[in-house]
Amino acid sequence: MLDLRFVRENPEIVKQNIRNKFQDAKLPLVDEVIELDQQNRAAKQEADQLRASRNKLSKQIGALMGQKKFDEANAVKAQVNAESARLAELEQLENDLSARITKIMMIIPNIIDPSVPIGKDDSENVEVKRYGEPVVPDYEIPYHTDIMESFNGIDLDSAHRVAGNGFYYLMGDIARLHSSVISYARDFMINRGFTYCVPPFMIRSAVVNGVMSFAEMDAMMYKIEGEDLYLIGTSEHSMIGKFIDQILNEDQLPQTLTSYSPCFRKEKGAHGLEERGVYRIHQFEKQEMIVVCKPEESPMWFDKLWQNTVDLFRSLDIPVRTLECCSGDLADLKVKSVDVEAWSPRQQKYFEVGSCSNLGDAQARRLRIRVRGEKGNYLPHTLNNTVVAPPRMLIAFLENNLQADGTVRIPEVLQPYMGGTKVLRPAK
Repeated sequence: MLDLRFVRENPEIVKQNIRNKFQDAKLPLVDEVIELDQQNRAAKQEADQLRASRNKLSKQIGALMGQKKFDEANAVKAQVNAESARLAELEQLENDLSARITKIMMIIPNIIDPSVPIGKDDSENVEVKRYGEPVVPDYEIPYHTDIMESFNGIDLDSAHRVAGNGFYYLMGDIARLHSSVISYARDFMINRGFTYCVPPFMIRSAVVNGVMSFAEMDAMMYKIEGEDLYLIGTSEHSMIGKFIDQILNEDQLPQTLTSYSPCFRKEKGAHGLEERGVYRIHQFEKQEMIVVCKPEESPMWFDKLWQNTVDLFRSLDIPVRTLECCSGDLADLKVKSVDVEAWSPRQQKYFEVGSCSNLGDAQARRLRIRVRGEKGNYLPHTLNNTVVAPPRMLIAFLENNLQADGTVRIPEVLQPYMGGTKVLRPAK
């Protein structure tokens, strides 16, 4: 969410940013919120004048009563009552205008970084760099669920009977591999100086509204019926929410946290053939990283965060690339975002396995997170990034480590988490 004063003083910058995000339908909101703000400030000014007048008149009433000038005192009382009635009207008007202003400000997108490429959607994202050599073996790479089934490692039919589409049972070696990747990612981030955390898996609406846009919330979040609680779509929501209504001392920055959680998502909309199986599902587990830092340090942390994901995947012998997200592919709160994509030998293309985002001070403003600095309080910047999110990550892992005989090689760094196992051998 932008600073209202910034919108008031820079309407054309805000409008051009909306155009750059191809959201022209939101352009009238800029003028509307400026007009509402002007009305609100006028109402506040009049209310302040009435409060001052009421205080002055109240003193006059006391003096007149002391002088036994009852008629004059009653006349002043009538004036006070009239002004009090008007003041009540103005206070209600202020509340109504403030609510309307806040609603609009929650919709106007954040100002994107100047380095962000301009484009309508993810088809116009820009490849930045490739890490590792993508290999297409001379033997067939089956679909990921077929690989898992060869190890008796997945049961989609039972999951469908129990919970419906978009759920799964992982079994045996595949389930162990899933947990091993999560544990390895946890230790990987701890070794990079991040503090490990297991957060709440449900959050209140105040936190939901603070960490994401209304459109994202509608597309992603599951609401707990009869409760002011939502299941988290990612632990970033809980982790940033941890600081709601807090004033941090400057020497407490940066806050660097890595968190484990299950994630729950509606995943609205139809999906293509390549998103069957466990690619796009309603429930999965993830290791996340978040940073709360000084504004001037957020570009540095942004680069560190996505590099962590690249380094982790490369340590597992999975080729990856980074993509700079274009303006039209950025969620409204994001200033800048880079996707990490893993190589799929079967599809012979890359697919998304993580996303790194700098949200500037948008979440801090919504959640009222402040920092106490030498020159006064200010809003910190917040960033988040996926460390690893199996089971989607398992797709990349299995495809890139599958051998011609159907076995799956376990990279050296993962072997301790697999009880020393170096190779998984199929049951079928």
